[in-house]
Amino acid sequence: MAPSAAQRVVIENCAIATVDADDTEYASGHLVLAGNRIESVGAGKAPEGLKDVVRRIDASGHLATPGLVNTHHHFYQWITRGLATDHNLFDWLVALYPTWARIDEEMVYAAAQGSLAMMARGGVTTAMDHHYVFPHGSGDLSGAIIRAAREMGVRFTLARGSMDRGEKDGGLPPDFAVETLQGALAATEETVARHHDASFDAMTQIAVAPCSPFSVSTELLGQAAQLARRLGVRLHTHGSETVEEEKFCHELFGVGPTAYFESTGWLGEDVWMAHCVHMNDSDIAAFARTKTGVAHCPSSNARLAAGIARVPDMLAAGVPVGLGVDGTASNESGELHTELRNALLINRLGAHREAALNARQALRLGTHGGARVLGRADQIGSLEPGKLADLVLWKLDTLAHASIADPVTALVLGAAAPVTASFVDGRQIVEDGRLLTTDEDAVARATRAEAQRLARITAQS
Repeated sequence: MAPSAAQRVVIENCAIATVDADDTEYASGHLVLAGNRIESVGAGKAPEGLKDVVRRIDASGHLATPGLVNTHHHFYQWITRGLATDHNLFDWLVALYPTWARIDEEMVYAAAQGSLAMMARGGVTTAMDHHYVFPHGSGDLSGAIIRAAREMGVRFTLARGSMDRGEKDGGLPPDFAVETLQGALAATEETVARHHDASFDAMTQIAVAPCSPFSVSTELLGQAAQLARRLGVRLHTHGSETVEEEKFCHELFGVGPTAYFESTGWLGEDVWMAHCVHMNDSDIAAFARTKTGVAHCPSSNARLAAGIARVPDMLAAGVPVGLGVDGTASNESGELHTELRNALLINRLGAHREAALNARQALRLGTHGGARVLGRADQIGSLEPGKLADLVLWKLDTLAHASIADPVTALVLGAAAPVTASFVDGRQIVEDGRLLTTDEDAVARATRAEAQRLARITAQS
């Protein structure tokens, strides 16, 4: 539970990167948390005479930032890490779908615990999961994922995915792992009705999220967009991830992915898409015009040899861009804070070279950018009075970082920084790099056992 609004936590003596509209920073400053809100942030010590202070933290040697916001993930893949390591996207999907099609509720719960634990202990305070594999008879998978997030104590968006184009219809997934058009829509609407919270300080929200053009019919895409707007929730899918996808859309629909998505109602400020690697100038202009968001997944794009997304051009055009871990079968580390560094480095291999991104732009992608993509920039993503108390204290006075004068540069370009404290909704969930809300060792054992069980079931099939 979030602390009482009357209770205050005072954090002092730390560098602060607020990631507000002006990129305000303090070399040594303070934060005051009142319940689940940020009450004040500024230079120097906290104001004198504060009442109901239940805790004071001397954060010397630390950088305070907004909590990291993950905008794309597939939690279930935690139990299929390390497979098909030398494949491109298509071959990787063909190799793994037969295994993924045999997941069940117990496996998905354990995988969600593993995925969430790894992100939370690395500074993620808002997570999301795009879950789209619902094998027949597999149990309440959405409920299991939401339960894991609630127990972990992170803010969470479940993108309730779906697929209705199986192998018999020319899709990639096995037929017993896809839903019918009406079944997918009905299950998605039920998930929204049961779990979506539209309030300012919501801990659980739902998005409507058919998987991709390869596994979803045009009818499901169009009707899903209508459903989401009727229910007042956001839309998410994969888009423009590979050159094969562009070829597929031209062959089947006579247009590229962006034009296809627009024809089905899938561009708008309530939409965000994962990857968007292969975007031409007109695609970027369409995203900018409609304020369609992008989840940039640099490590996964590299792991699957998909290419380098044009993030600098997107940002220059005004496209909302956040960062995503993506599924851990294509980003085995499962951590978002490493994506800050990878986003900067990989984009500098592109056309803009050293001018592509700087450290502060990378931090903004992982915080305010992600909040904007999820439609929550008014509540999270920057350290400002009135916003929700989601923040991280990064320890930067050890051997790994102490000789780097600029703390933001140390965080983004240095080694992965230890998390001394992470707060979500005013509640501390990480202390000295360890989760306070779950037993990490028990989660590790459970995920290993479920990975082995899934491997056995797949082999027997």
